Amino acid sequence: MWHFSHCRAARKAPTVVAVTKLLLAVHVLAAIIAIGPITVAASMFPAVMRRALADPPDPQAASWARLLHRICRVYAAVGVAVPVFGIATASSLGVLTDAWLLTSMALTAAAALLLILAVLPRQQALTEALAESTTPAGVTAAGSTTPAGAATRAGSAAPVETTAPAAPGAPLGRAIPRLAMFTGLFNLLWAIVTVLMIVRPGSTTGA
Repeated sequence: MWHFSHCRAARKAPTVVAVTKLLLAVHVLAAIIAIGPITVAASMFPAVMRRALADPPDPQAASWARLLHRICRVYAAVGVAVPVFGIATASSLGVLTDAWLLTSMALTAAAALLLILAVLPRQQALTEALAESTTPAGVTAAGSTTPAGAATRAGSAAPVETTAPAAPGAPLGRAIPRLAMFTGLFNLLWAIVTVLMIVRPGSTTGA
């Protein structure tokens, strides 16, 4: 009976190892595919916004800013797979209660909250403010233009502009360094998590 149980466990061991390797591979791939683009795009965003607000402004910078924000937003959703497969891998390895893993999970949660509550909302606010500041004069909210002299004040022949462009000012300029700070913290947290995953005690090699 003992011999049968021992042989059965030996037959199951290769399957468990294969599943663990598969989970670990998907976890690493998800981290590379999802977190990599976020860190690059988020790091580029402040510099692109500075060019958009420069004098003279870069005409392509606003489009680049919207693209970088979209990349961060889309890959943030894809990034959910990273902790999901990470926890599954840790469970398969039996290290869910190890201190290094608990620390990594806490740092991952902090990075996710920082991205969702600080980085993405500030990117969105900056892109919207930039779009408003570059709206041409005389363009209404519906997108129609007002002919010259069509709108006049009562008793005056002087035309009145229905809208006026808001020049990019100090509030936008102050928001960019704050965004860069939060982005740097996000990148730092992920760098620490990566180091923990590489030099972790009790690794899969048995060290």
